[in-house]
Amino acid sequence: MSRPLPHPANAAARASSMGRAERAAFALLPLAAFAAVATLLLRSELPLAGAFEWVPALGIALAWRIDGLAALMLLMITGVGSAVFVYAAGYLAGHPGQRRLYVLLTLFMLAMIGCVTADDLFTLFLFWEATSVLSFLLVGFDHEQPGRSKSAQQALLVTGTGGLALLAGLILISQAMGASSISAIVERLPATAPGPVLTAGVVLVLVGAFTKSAQFPFHFWLPNAMAAPTPVSAYLHSATMVKLGVYLMARLDAGLDAWPLWQLLLQGAGSITAALGMVLALRERDLKRILAWSTVATLGTLVALVGMPGEGAAVAVGALLLAHALYKAPLFFVAGNIDHGTGTRVIDRLGNLGHAMPWTAAAAALAGMSMAGIPLSFGYVVKDLIGDAKAGGDVLAFVPLANTVFSAIAVAVAGVAAVRVFWRHPGASETPEAHEGGPALVLPPLVLAGLGVALGLFPVWAQPVVEAVGVAMTPGSAPVLAPLTGVLGPELLSFGVTFALGAVVFLLWDPLHRVVDALASRFAAFGLAAQYERTLGWIPRIAALATRALQHGRSPAYMALAAAVALLAIGLPLAAAAPTLAWPAWSVPPLGVAGGVLLIGVGALVAATRRERLVLLLGAGLVGYGSAVLFLFTGAPDVAYTQVVVETVFVIVVAAVLLALGRRGKATSVPEPGWRPLALLLSIGLASVLAALMLAAVAVPFDDTLSRWFGDQSVVAAHGRNVVNVILVDFRALDTLGEITVVMLSLLAAVPLLRAVRPRRGPEGGR
Repeated sequence: MSRPLPHPANAAARASSMGRAERAAFALLPLAAFAAVATLLLRSELPLAGAFEWVPALGIALAWRIDGLAALMLLMITGVGSAVFVYAAGYLAGHPGQRRLYVLLTLFMLAMIGCVTADDLFTLFLFWEATSVLSFLLVGFDHEQPGRSKSAQQALLVTGTGGLALLAGLILISQAMGASSISAIVERLPATAPGPVLTAGVVLVLVGAFTKSAQFPFHFWLPNAMAAPTPVSAYLHSATMVKLGVYLMARLDAGLDAWPLWQLLLQGAGSITAALGMVLALRERDLKRILAWSTVATLGTLVALVGMPGEGAAVAVGALLLAHALYKAPLFFVAGNIDHGTGTRVIDRLGNLGHAMPWTAAAAALAGMSMAGIPLSFGYVVKDLIGDAKAGGDVLAFVPLANTVFSAIAVAVAGVAAVRVFWRHPGASETPEAHEGGPALVLPPLVLAGLGVALGLFPVWAQPVVEAVGVAMTPGSAPVLAPLTGVLGPELLSFGVTFALGAVVFLLWDPLHRVVDALASRFAAFGLAAQYERTLGWIPRIAALATRALQHGRSPAYMALAAAVALLAIGLPLAAAAPTLAWPAWSVPPLGVAGGVLLIGVGALVAATRRERLVLLLGAGLVGYGSAVLFLFTGAPDVAYTQVVVETVFVIVVAAVLLALGRRGKATSVPEPGWRPLALLLSIGLASVLAALMLAAVAVPFDDTLSRWFGDQSVVAAHGRNVVNVILVDFRALDTLGEITVVMLSLLAAVPLLRAVRPRRGPEGGR
C-alpha cells in the first residue's frame, strides 16, 4: 500500500496548497465552536429551546432544542472535530486538495450540529441528508484513486436509500401524532396506542437509522468507507455521522422505551451487529478496516443499549458514546500515522514500530487501554455500566452472549492496534523506514486518548454529561444516578474473564483469521455485500428492459398506456368508495351548457369514426369549441377565450398544412388499425370514470370559504370592487399572465406557418 499523501511535485500543486495561516484559521473553527458550546452549557440550564417559522401552513418550523443528549453530541462534534482539523493540517500537508477537505469538513460539522439540535422532524431530515451527501464527497475525496469512488457510491446509496425510508417514516409519525416537533411527539408517545400508521412510521425510521449507523443487515458499507483519508475516518466513522442513527433512536427512546417491538428490534439488530462486527474484524489484515469492524460492533452495542429499558441503560448509552469517541478517533489517527510513516497499514508487514514512532505508540497504548476496558481507563467505567444495564433491565437471552463476544474481541483488537504493530517482531516483514510524524500528527491522538484515561482516573468529571444523557432519555422520572466513581470497586472476576478471553483471541489472531476468512469466503456469494453488487448489476438490465418495452416510439401506445394507468388509478379507489359517496340529484342543465356538451359529443363522434385527416381535425376542433362554450356558461370566460384562440390557431394552421399537402398529392387517410375498437372502449371507460369523479365532487357541499375571502379582501387588499377583475389582475396575476402568454405564443406560431403554405405569386403578379 503506497503512501496516500505525497507532497506536490510541481509548482502548480504547491501553489494550490494551503498556507499555515489558512490551516490555523480552519483549525480554530471547531475549537471556537467547542468553547462556545462548553460556555453555553456551563452558564445555562438544560434544556434550551427555540424556533423560527419555516412552513407555517404545514406546521414545520426551524425549531431547535439542546438537552443532555444533544449537549453530549455537540461536545463530541466540536471537540473531536478540533482534533481532526489539527490532525488534517499535518496529514495533508502540501496536498493540493487540503482546502477542499477543510471546506467539506466544516460544512459537515455544521450539518451535524443542525442534526443534533433540530427539534422538528423535517428540519432534522434536511440536515440528515446533508450529512449523507457530504460524507459521499469526503469518502470519495481522492476519487482518482482506484476503488475510492465505488466506496463513496456504496455509502451514499445505502444511507441515501435509508434516508428515503426515514422520510416516509417521519411523515407517517407526523401524521399519526399530529405534530412534527420531536419533543412534542416524544411527550405524547407514551400515551399513544401503537396503531398501524404509527408502527409503520417507527419501523421505517428504524430502517433509516440502521443504514446510517451500519446496523445488520446494512453493516457492510462502513468498512468499505475506510477508503476515505484518515481525518475523515476519525471524524465521520468514530464520533459523528455513524452515531446519528444511534442519536435518533436515543432521541425517540424516551417515548418508545416501553414498546415490545422497539425493544425486540433494537436489542436483536444491535446484538447481532455487535457480535458479527467483531468476528468479521478477525478476517481483516488492514489495521484501519479492523478498527472499522470494531466500530460497527460498538454501534451495535449502543443500539442494543438504547433498546434496553431503564435509566441504567440510558446512562450506559451516554458513557459509551463518549468513551468510543475518545478511544476510536485516536486509534484511527494511529492507523493514519502508521500509514503515513511506513507506507502500509497491513499488520503482517508491521512490527517493532515503538522505537521509531514512540509518541504514536503511547497514544495507541492509552487508547487501547480504554478500548480493552482496562482499570483506570474510562472504557473500564463504561463496561461496568453496560454490565449494570444488562442486569437491571429486561434483555433478550442472547444479548449477554453477544456482549461477551464484543468485549473479548475488543480486547484483542486493542492489542493488535497497541501491542502487535508496535512491540512485536513480525520477522522479515519489518519496516525499517518507519518514522514519527510531526506535532500535528501526534498531539491530537495523545490529547484524546489521554482524556479517556483521565476520565477513568476521575470519572466524576464525566458525571454531569452522562447524567444529563440519562435524564434526556428518561424524561419525567428524573433518575438519581449513582456516582460514576462507584464503579471503581470493580467486579474483577468478570473483567478478568473477559480480558483472558481477549488475550487468547489476540494470541490466536492469525489462526482465527484463517478460519474466519475461509468461512467468510465460502459464504461470500450469499452475503449482503454480494447481494448489493448483484442489485447494482440488475439495475441497468431492468432499465434496459423497461426502456425497450416502454420507449418504442409508437404514440398511440403511449396514449393508451397513460389512459389505462389513469383509468385504474382513479377508477379502483372510486369503485371502492362508491357505496359511501353521495351523488347529485338530476337537474336540467342550462341551454348553453347543453349546447357545449352537444358540440363536444358530436366532435368526439366525428373524430372516432372518420378516417380523413381534415375531417378528423375539424371534429377535434369542434370538441375544443364545445369546451369553450362550456367554460363560458360555467363562469370561466377567461379560460373560454384562451381556449377559442388556441383552438382557432391550431385548426387554421393544421388545416392549412393538410390542404397544402393535398395539393401536392401527399395527403393520406388515417389507417384503420385492428386495436381501434379497444381504444374506443378505453376512451369510454376513462371518460366514464372522470365523469363519475366530477359527479362525486359536485355532490360534496360547496365550501365558500375562498369565495368569501376574495369578497372580503377585494377592496381592502386590492382596492377593487369587481371581484373577478381583482382575482385576474391581482390575486391570480401570474395565472393571467400565463394565459396571455399562451395566446400570444399561439398567434406568433401561426404567422410563419401560414406564410409557408400561402401560394406564391408569379413574376407578373399572378398566382
